Amino acid sequence: MTPPVYGVVAEFKDLTALVTAAHAARTAGYTRFEAYSPFPSEALTEAVGHPRTRLPVAIFIGGLLGGITGYLLQFVTAVYTYPINIGGRPLHSWPMFIPVTFECTILGAALTAVFGMLARNGLPMPYHPLFHVPRFARASRDLFFLCIQARDPLFDPDQVNRFLRTLNATGVQEVPR
Repeated sequence: MTPPVYGVVAEFKDLTALVTAAHAARTAGYTRFEAYSPFPSEALTEAVGHPRTRLPVAIFIGGLLGGITGYLLQFVTAVYTYPINIGGRPLHSWPMFIPVTFECTILGAALTAVFGMLARNGLPMPYHPLFHVPRFARASRDLFFLCIQARDPLFDPDQVNRFLRTLNATGVQEVPR
């Protein structure tokens, strides 16, 4: 059963307050929360504690599969499907397969990177529950937000609301689903 709210969001006046709040949320045991800032911050990324992604491994495997597919396509075509003996050269002449194999490796890795990133980020997402919060529109300009999501195991709306108010938030409100 899905909770009736998406979470509780708190508004902060500057990046330092947001980073402090994110550290406090992690220390309190919350694991499902997001911080929103108008500009990137390494300190904020560390405070939120994003887990390391397995996307590089997937990209490597995608490149490997692309290269193997490109090589096998040429091999099967040149050796089995249309074997043409030109000037006594061997049918399996691997040096001529290298350019296409390289390009298929790059194509496989690039497509895996793009689609893996889209899947990992949950995109495309034309709608997000935080759009119900009127002041959240300023998250890309001059305000900072921390949202503790309802899917967090420790989530209790009243307790989270009190917790965020202790972090000197300028505003705290529930986010409807």
